[in-house]
Amino acid sequence: MPDLPVSIEKTGAQSSGAPVDKMPGKQVAPDSFGVLLGRSPAMQELYRQIERVATTDASVLIIGESGTGKELIAKTLHERSVRNSKPFIPVNCGAIPAKLVEAELFGHEKGSFTGAVHQHIGYFEHATQGTIFLDEVTEMAAEMQIKLLRVLEMASFHRVGGTDLIHVDMRVVAATNRDPFAAVSEGIFREDLLYRLAVVPIRVPPLRERGDDVELLAQHFLGDLNRASQTDKVFSRRALDVVRGYAWPGNVRELRNTIHRAFILADKNIDIADPYAISNNKKTSVSDGFISLPIGTPLAEAQREIILATLKHFEGDKRQVAQALGISLKTLYNRLDIYQAGGT
Repeated sequence: MPDLPVSIEKTGAQSSGAPVDKMPGKQVAPDSFGVLLGRSPAMQELYRQIERVATTDASVLIIGESGTGKELIAKTLHERSVRNSKPFIPVNCGAIPAKLVEAELFGHEKGSFTGAVHQHIGYFEHATQGTIFLDEVTEMAAEMQIKLLRVLEMASFHRVGGTDLIHVDMRVVAATNRDPFAAVSEGIFREDLLYRLAVVPIRVPPLRERGDDVELLAQHFLGDLNRASQTDKVFSRRALDVVRGYAWPGNVRELRNTIHRAFILADKNIDIADPYAISNNKKTSVSDGFISLPIGTPLAEAQREIILATLKHFEGDKRQVAQALGISLKTLYNRLDIYQAGGT
């Protein structure tokens, strides 16, 4: 599941991103930048960084928490570049099974391995003259990091089982929800690859650092839902207090899903339960490597608590978590996406 906006795609008229005069002689920060939405100082700085780097071919590493909209920023970089008429190819590096990563990225020739019944063109070739977006790049296996580094340095590669050298011309934008330097220190990510990808690092602000943007986004989501359903529902005062007062650990993704859920349940006035009060009612406890759940805990909630406790135990190492729980990395990512959106 791709990351949801920083920001969101707007369905109405688009702002050019230029300041708007609302009073004579006074410049007011724009609410939007292309398809990105937000007027906070943190977002204004993000807009400036995108504007500076978009027209170059420099590799960009987007760093931000899950749900902050890293893929949308990558798309914005592509759309404002000279490559915008060519493909934008997103790749979730953590979701591809380790045995298939090389074939998916670089392609393979017919008969190169069991099941290779025809030639397959990989993501890198599909991105020729365009942009390839390597999402969650720090989750890539160590052996693939070496191969990726070589491709980035040489701008060429062989398909799996092939002998012809394939040359590519593309822009590379990568993203991670980890601290990339911590990943290097922990031996999870190669330092030389980090510096190759992070010619220009861009940090995406979490929603809790964006001030009034949270209400701006909430009203925007509500407007979209009202238009789609031909309704005129409004937020209650209590709902807006919750929106402003909550830290939104799942960021824009959690905010959007929370509002969608409240919209469905509301008749006219939309109310939102206080997420802090809900979380404080939980009786699950974790101590000394053991998790305690009350009898009668719904299976979905029990699964959620076990996954999150295991993730904390392994300090965010998703590969170790998936291995310990006996599930695929893709399944783990899917579950975490749901949890970060406020679901079970």
